[in-house]
Amino acid sequence: QVPLVESGGGLFLLGGSLRLSCAASGLRFSSYFAAWYRQAPGKQRELVASSCVVVNTNYADSVKGRFTISRSNAKNTVYLQMNSLKPEETAVYYCYAMKVREYWGQGTQVTVSS
Repeated sequence: QVPLVESGGGLFLLGGSLRLSCAASGLRFSSYFAAWYRQAPGKQRELVASSCVVVNTNYADSVKGRFTISRSNAKNTVYLQMNSLKPEETAVYYCYAMKVREYWGQGTQVTVSS
């Protein structure tokens, strides 16, 4: 009902960087808990990063120090900055938002090649 649209995925090299974007319509991200999940083939979906407010963030142990979740209230968009990419980061990445209801994006594929 309220779409979240991810963008920024593609094919990247080992050690490279990218920024995923999640643009929302019908809600204001500034008042929502937001998160990024990922799911690799044959594996469970896992929480990568989350943010209840822009300065209050949490990260999976595997990405601490390399990934950063952030928001632009003016653009109504949540970002995931991904640095020092590893092949293990290859997955479909999903944007998530929650207040009273929860919303999921359709996902964007990130492939990291050595």
